[in-house]
Amino acid sequence: MCAARYANPPASTLRHRVNPIVVIPSRMASARLPGKPLACIAGKPMVLHVLDRAREADIGPVAVACADPEIADAVRAAGGTAVLTDPALPSGSDRVHAALAALDPQGSHDVVVNLQGDFPTLPPGQLQAAAAPLSDPAFDIATLVTPILSPEEAAAPQVVKAACAFADGQTVAAALYFSRAAIPAGDGPMWHHVGIYAYRRAALARFVSLPESLLERREKLEQLRALEAGMRIACTRVEHGAFGVDTPADLLRARAILETA
Repeated sequence: MCAARYANPPASTLRHRVNPIVVIPSRMASARLPGKPLACIAGKPMVLHVLDRAREADIGPVAVACADPEIADAVRAAGGTAVLTDPALPSGSDRVHAALAALDPQGSHDVVVNLQGDFPTLPPGQLQAAAAPLSDPAFDIATLVTPILSPEEAAAPQVVKAACAFADGQTVAAALYFSRAAIPAGDGPMWHHVGIYAYRRAALARFVSLPESLLERREKLEQLRALEAGMRIACTRVEHGAFGVDTPADLLRARAILETA
């Protein structure tokens, strides 16, 4: 897969084993692409492609946290696990947290991977890469970054940048900040944040209990809530980031990839 070059963290961070579960939050309401979880790609709904990618990663059980009954019906018809959640929940993180209480009330899974339901072309190795840094107890949350390749990408406000620095040979680094601005200044690589998160279970419970933070409101980036609260986020670098399907053009791109695979 395209992420293989950077898939694993340094051996020095592998301090204990984790027991992940993958939860895919999914809802029909979307301002730019209504009904996108059930948009047909290569003969089946997009959410089922995401479910397949998560299963292929083989890091733990997989479930879909559904805001709508029609999504749950599609997942269950394909043999998947679906949990209906309150459609009024404000974010995917809240939906994942609510579903986790129903899926694993005994708390046997200590890490939960939040995989957005609009990543149908995700290389499965990237889920493994997202969860791996949480074997280091110093981190509360883990996510992915990929190199920014052009000045246009760096300047685009829809491209979220992560301020992190990788020493030679390192594939994991702490996130110091996330911004829509081009950060950090000066010569050197810049990093595009890929919105897949792995949470230590206690960290997710704390995160969803926190109020919206000042910088989160200013930048419109919820991960800043965690940083402002003193939580530590690890970034694993991957060579190429998967793209999310947010617009009709993105849907056409995903169809072109998966229908010719």
